[in-house]
Amino acid sequence: MQVVIVESPAKAKTINKYLGSGYEVYASYGHVRDLPAKDGSVNPDDDFRMLWDVDPKAQKRLSDIAKAVKGADGLILATDPDREGEAISWHVLEVLKEKRALKDQPVSRVVFNAITKQSVLEAMKHPRIIDAALVDAYLARRALDYLVGFTLSPVLWRKLPGARSAGRVQSVALRLVCDREREIETFVKREYWSIAAQLATPRNETFEARLVGADGKKITRLDVGTEAEAKDFRAALERADFKVRSVEAKPARRHPSPPFTTSTLQQEASRKLGFAPAITMRIAQRLYEGIDVGGETVGLITYMRTDGVDMAPEAVAEARTVIGREYGDRYVPSAPRKYTAKAKNAQEAHEAIRPTELARRPRDVARQLEPDQAKLYELIWLRTIASQMESAELERTTVDIEAAAAGRALELRATGTVVKFDGFLTVYRESSDDDEEDEESRRLPAMSSGEALANRGIKADQHFTEPPPRYSEASLVKRMEELGIGRPSTYASVLAVLRDREYVKLDKRRLVPEDKGRLVTAFLESFFDRYVEYDFTADLEEKLDRISNGELQWKDVLRDFWRDFTAAVGETKELRVSDVISALDGMLTAHIFPPREDGADPRICPTCGTGRLSLKVGKFGAFIGCSNYPECKYTRPLAAQGGDDENGGEANGTRVLGTDPASGLEVTIRAGRFGTYLQLGEAKDGEKPKRSSLPKGLAPADVDLDTALSLLSLPREIGLHPETGAPILAGIGRFGPYVQTGKTYANIEPGDDILAIGLNRAVALIADKQSKGPGRRGAVGGRELGEHPTLGGPITVRPGRFGAYVNHGKVNATLPKSIEQDAVTLEQAVELITAKAGTMPAKPARRAAAKPADGETAAKKPAAKKAAAKKPAAKKPAAKKAPAKKAAGA
Repeated sequence: MQVVIVESPAKAKTINKYLGSGYEVYASYGHVRDLPAKDGSVNPDDDFRMLWDVDPKAQKRLSDIAKAVKGADGLILATDPDREGEAISWHVLEVLKEKRALKDQPVSRVVFNAITKQSVLEAMKHPRIIDAALVDAYLARRALDYLVGFTLSPVLWRKLPGARSAGRVQSVALRLVCDREREIETFVKREYWSIAAQLATPRNETFEARLVGADGKKITRLDVGTEAEAKDFRAALERADFKVRSVEAKPARRHPSPPFTTSTLQQEASRKLGFAPAITMRIAQRLYEGIDVGGETVGLITYMRTDGVDMAPEAVAEARTVIGREYGDRYVPSAPRKYTAKAKNAQEAHEAIRPTELARRPRDVARQLEPDQAKLYELIWLRTIASQMESAELERTTVDIEAAAAGRALELRATGTVVKFDGFLTVYRESSDDDEEDEESRRLPAMSSGEALANRGIKADQHFTEPPPRYSEASLVKRMEELGIGRPSTYASVLAVLRDREYVKLDKRRLVPEDKGRLVTAFLESFFDRYVEYDFTADLEEKLDRISNGELQWKDVLRDFWRDFTAAVGETKELRVSDVISALDGMLTAHIFPPREDGADPRICPTCGTGRLSLKVGKFGAFIGCSNYPECKYTRPLAAQGGDDENGGEANGTRVLGTDPASGLEVTIRAGRFGTYLQLGEAKDGEKPKRSSLPKGLAPADVDLDTALSLLSLPREIGLHPETGAPILAGIGRFGPYVQTGKTYANIEPGDDILAIGLNRAVALIADKQSKGPGRRGAVGGRELGEHPTLGGPITVRPGRFGAYVNHGKVNATLPKSIEQDAVTLEQAVELITAKAGTMPAKPARRAAAKPADGETAAKKPAAKKAAAKKPAAKKPAAKKAPAKKAAGA
């Protein structure tokens, strides 16, 4: 019997059916080990030795795998075909060696790009060993990310209160967003005018032509800059006689785009379907791992993390057969199309993302899929089919027109395109992130040289140049790919981190930097400029690629990086917070002190009239304050505010969305003490009106009446549970959006839409929650961070009724919003507990006495030992309990 290891239970179930009784397939549930979130997990002084902790959730699974391997004939590692998959196989193998589960059993590694019976069985015929170069590339990336995060983040906390974290790739992506915002803020608009004539042929067919020349000189888009010039040209054209000088028709061909890579799939799914990258990848993962189609679980698409753009020969042949059958032989090109990846290093030379069977049309599987799954599968199918179709044949026509007016010679031009044969366009048209009107797409009437044209009207329109648009998630992914920043497996997680850290927000599907994001970027640009440079980050990514190819030694790359990085960090130790704030105040002037319309100094305090406003930093982050403090206590948030609030409502924070057609009550969106919420009607006769909070990620500006009514109607019934028959509800509770059946509540995951979540997804979330066992609100439990460095005893982080907190003995300190429960470190916890203990009566003297002096260890402080000995013994077992589970919506 052979033991096979894959990542997910869905994948394990499918592959087990394909392999039969001679194999036993186990799921690792992703990574089983990680670097502990504490200092010392990567030790540069010990040749970058890395300490790994087994995930507590993986302990039982690894024990089951080890037990199975001990009695097996061999071990087959069949995780995903990329660096992460190679790393998971390596981690599992290392744990099994530590458990001494392996004796003389052979260990092999197999990879397959699609979870189909043919692909899996073929892969089993070609085993190999674990690719050491891919593992090294993973180790280098993980070490770099850890060293940057755990070295730079504490600098941020000390020098820039309110900042949450910095990351090697995330900080550069954030800089892209902030740089674009700076371009928008400093953009100076420029006036220009367009001159166009509406003309008619002798057959009375009209078209539009634009002014492109005058008196022998070309006129470009911005050349007519004043109203006087525009009026002069319009007057001349109104008196002119028009004649066709030349008509030129050129054939052209438009070729299809290659099949999807990870990046292009995320971009198109965002543009066409409105999916965030994280949602796209989650749905694609489900399609890859397998869906029940006709009583059989089968993977519908190939592996979805790839830079490759080519397809296997058998897939190309199948695509050509489907095209001929569905669209006709005219749409099948004479030879198969071959694509080459533009990426510097296509990730392990995978295929592009494609359906595993192109004969399986979207309409054939639509009933077996959830709506979002069906949409994404159709998008992938259409793009794949289009990539092997015949090119579109076009005819581009350019008509040059003479306009003679009182001795002046003016030139106009009209352009248009005619599709002679639609080719791949009959199936798929690629979207653009910033679609603009394409003048060439207009169709022109038939004309011939020398033909006179009639004037049907002249118009002169005023325009102003516009700043570059903010990044959407799709265009940011595209830009990161162009710059060589990040890799397919990182795009979605980087964007998710930026939003979770509240460094950016989505406003009308565009990324807008939050104030704390602007501050972090300004700080890094001021004091760590090299490490947020685009070229430097791209060069480091290229080195990681070269490690994966066996061209560089991973520890050599780490040594080169660490030598310069630690020197840069060391230079900031002497910085005073006041120096940092002064530098940021200057860098962010355009953002925090925009010019006033009346020309007055934007830094003059509006309250006292004499003080000067500047950037300040307090316990909870940055703000603008007056230099006359404490006599003048004027403060405001970083960004200057207008008369209306950010939601587009009145200054009191209330905006009317409309009227509920069912009740006739007014629907409003309001700014409350605990955030923005919706309200139906007003309080009446002591009864509270119906209210609903906004799901995380939904910007107040994006809420319309229909969305508000949908949220106010929650909880809604999704359907009946397939096993119990009990109704499944979706709603928003105290702990956020949830799904619920009976007494089981399950929080929905980031990326799930509470208004659109389907029955299959809800059942999966509930099943996952039930498999973890019941949680108790108020249970002690928690995650142990380590021992208190001076007082001894465990420090834990725990979920609480009013938010996460850290605990030491009888001291509980609530985590500020800037620190996440899963990311809090022992150092941060000690600071919070010390601060909290200092506010408790009867405790300060004892705490102060217990703190060791500089250079003194805790072992030399008898008082510390005594304090530790007085700790109640009953508290220690409590810290070892399973983490408390929040009952979402309860």
